[in-house]
Amino acid sequence: MAGGVLMRIFARITAVLLVTLLFIVLFLLGMIYMLSQGESDTAREVFVRSVKETSAIGFLADIFPMPEEAVPEAASEIGIQTNPEMVKVSAPEEKTSAEPDAWGYVDDDGDGLILVPVKGSSYSGYMLIVLDPSRVILGCEPKSIGNKGYTVQYYVEANDGVAGINGGGFPDTNGAGNGASPDTLLVSGGEVYCEYAGVGRGFVGIDSSYILHVGFQSKEDIEKWDIQEGCGFGPVLVINGEIAPEETLKSGLNPRTAIGQRSDGAILMLVIEGRQPSRLGASYLDLADVMLRFGAVNACNLDGGSSSLMWFNGEYINDSASIIGTRPIPSSFVVLKEGRQKRER
Repeated sequence: MAGGVLMRIFARITAVLLVTLLFIVLFLLGMIYMLSQGESDTAREVFVRSVKETSAIGFLADIFPMPEEAVPEAASEIGIQTNPEMVKVSAPEEKTSAEPDAWGYVDDDGDGLILVPVKGSSYSGYMLIVLDPSRVILGCEPKSIGNKGYTVQYYVEANDGVAGINGGGFPDTNGAGNGASPDTLLVSGGEVYCEYAGVGRGFVGIDSSYILHVGFQSKEDIEKWDIQEGCGFGPVLVINGEIAPEETLKSGLNPRTAIGQRSDGAILMLVIEGRQPSRLGASYLDLADVMLRFGAVNACNLDGGSSSLMWFNGEYINDSASIIGTRPIPSSFVVLKEGRQKRER
């Protein structure tokens, strides 16, 4: 008797759960239909670009096929390259002061790092200002390329660093990539790895004078500018003090990571949270605006989505969009405890 009652209770609970799940699925399908087929061109474009920029849920944009003319075009390339004369790298000791710098920021504890929360209408995140650009390197594991990727935390700790952000991208079919194979070449310690992969649609690299370059560079450009640390992803956000052409910055809203440099040489590392009810994420234009607000002369978007993370003083300080835990990646921009510039003096 008791067994029969339990079975009926279990059947009722199962039925309620199934009906609830059905309503959720129907609701989501309705939302997708409204966004992809509705009259709002803006809502359609933001939705399509947002999901198409992801590896795991890009198929959502194809559930209800749109007319060909309504499908947003992919971002085009930019043919401008960095003018290094616009950056004058200051000596580390010249930036140690209790007074606000030219952009209004203060290194309160004298560690050469300034962490600033950032917030917009659809996003929140953090900007890390690294006053000494010689402290920034590209962390990667050349011997593991093609076999295994690592986390931002690993790259920071392996290089005895204090902070880091994710770097370049990797093949990620259906969101199942293991971060082992970079989809562009990498430059670490002056050595070029995966040359066959090219530079992608936006390469960012730091030369031997600690000047950050952005642009669609060839392997020959990397050699000409003596790039020591760098990877590709893109698009370029800011170049030579101006925002990149608008047609190259069309995007949806997603978690983002970016890197840039001020005119005094300080490196800017930005991470943006997203894919949450109150924080959908940022567009490329949002990133460019934030970078300009912090004084960037040059800046470039890095891999985003569930890869977007910042490790700072022993912990991840932003919420990951990944539902499967911290993702392995092929490269990370790492902040060392001490800058090469200081050691060389």
